Amino acid sequence: MAYEASQPLKISLEAAADLSAKQYYFVKTDANGKAAVCAAATDLPCGILQNTPTSGQVAEIVVVGVSKVNSDAALNEADLIGPAGDGQADAKVPGTDTTNYVGGQMLTATGGAGVIGTALINCAAPVRAA
Repeated sequence: MAYEASQPLKISLEAAADLSAKQYYFVKTDANGKAAVCAAATDLPCGILQNTPTSGQVAEIVVVGVSKVNSDAALNEADLIGPAGDGQADAKVPGTDTTNYVGGQMLTATGGAGVIGTALINCAAPVRAA
């Protein structure tokens, strides 16, 4: 069962678009400093979206902490994760996904795409899966 815990670093940004269907997805800051869903596996994530804002509303984002995440495929405990091409959490393999950013580590497993799991998130200083 997915859960949340301490979230010591959260930020609020204006939503660049309708994000109401993107809760628990990886988000980034766009060229205007607004929150946008990560649209490529190589996007630099700023955190996990916690609410369901429409365009122009406040997007609440966990940068560091324990958060629920929406998975792109089945994920296992301890998998390193970052954004998939649609912003869902995707497993990142060091040495293989060298152009992808790691923004966290799974704490619970998920059974497949669209399943909510729990991850330890650290997007304050994400690194590539080198």
